[in-house]
Amino acid sequence: MKFVGLLLFLSALLPIHAQTGGSYSFPFLNLDYSARTAATGGYFMSHMDDDIHLGISNPSVLNEKMHQAVAFSQAFLAGGINYGMAAYAQKGLKGICSANVKYVDYGTFQGTEANGQSTGTFRPFEYVIGLGYGKQLNPVISVGGNFNFIGSNLETYSAYGMSIDLSGTFSHPNKLFSATALFKNAGFKLSNYSSNDRGILPADIQLGFSYKLAHAPFRFYVVLHQLNQWDLTYNDPFALPTYDALTGDTIPVAKANFVEKMARHLSLSTELSLSKSLFFRLGFNYHRRQEMKIETRPGMAGFSLGIGVKTKRFRLDYGYVIYSKAGSNSVISLSSSLGKWKKR
Repeated sequence: MKFVGLLLFLSALLPIHAQTGGSYSFPFLNLDYSARTAATGGYFMSHMDDDIHLGISNPSVLNEKMHQAVAFSQAFLAGGINYGMAAYAQKGLKGICSANVKYVDYGTFQGTEANGQSTGTFRPFEYVIGLGYGKQLNPVISVGGNFNFIGSNLETYSAYGMSIDLSGTFSHPNKLFSATALFKNAGFKLSNYSSNDRGILPADIQLGFSYKLAHAPFRFYVVLHQLNQWDLTYNDPFALPTYDALTGDTIPVAKANFVEKMARHLSLSTELSLSKSLFFRLGFNYHRRQEMKIETRPGMAGFSLGIGVKTKRFRLDYGYVIYSKAGSNSVISLSSSLGKWKKR
């Protein structure tokens, strides 16, 4: 209850915006840095196993199975943009400690003056250096947190910040059900890009649930995200009423109803264990679909899928995210436990 109370207190400090785009600094904090989470809707997973990637996005699931685990992830976007992460976990301080580095490399740009005169090239780069800690309080409750230092260098403009992630997870003794409360990106900027920069960090309160069917190889995930901001829809300030050519009636500008606003917070996914070493994943992020789809050709926007292969020493995962007909993203993750390489 103390943890839930802390989340409610922190949420009360957050400003409210009418829509999500363009209101925040450091939006790269919310990229899919893990192939497994990318394939399951793009949010954390309320599930505890030996995958260190889950412990980075949800520190309360850091556990002893991740001891000496090392992981690398790489994603590839259009235009030569790529981003990735390296992470490590180790027992310590009566819990599990983790360290990670995330980065976004936007490639090389050609700078010019207003008259077209070249000023040379520059390479925008952003990064996060994070330290995490997770602890099992009792057989069913675990807690964790991350501390992050954030840097952004865009040509001659730079900004820096600090943030924390806090989470708590309940795991049922039967290992079939778990639930997590996560508050991520709570922090502030140490310096701004310019004197006119008033952007804040993309703080986000999330609730996640995981349920494994007792006699079938399916695990289902539900994540409710951005609970600190009820209305995630965009209302065009320039939209005007239209008219029915046949009846002459005025058609008012459409606005989202309660069901639409609620659905914007919902991400659904499933993980199928084809065997102890082969996994298939499928996810659906409704908000992403509504934000990214092409109206006349929505296609599979908002859907994601992936596959995972686990051997005695390695875990290899691939995630494919469909943004719209115009683009998608692929994420590859590799992890292993250094302890498994030691000679016995």
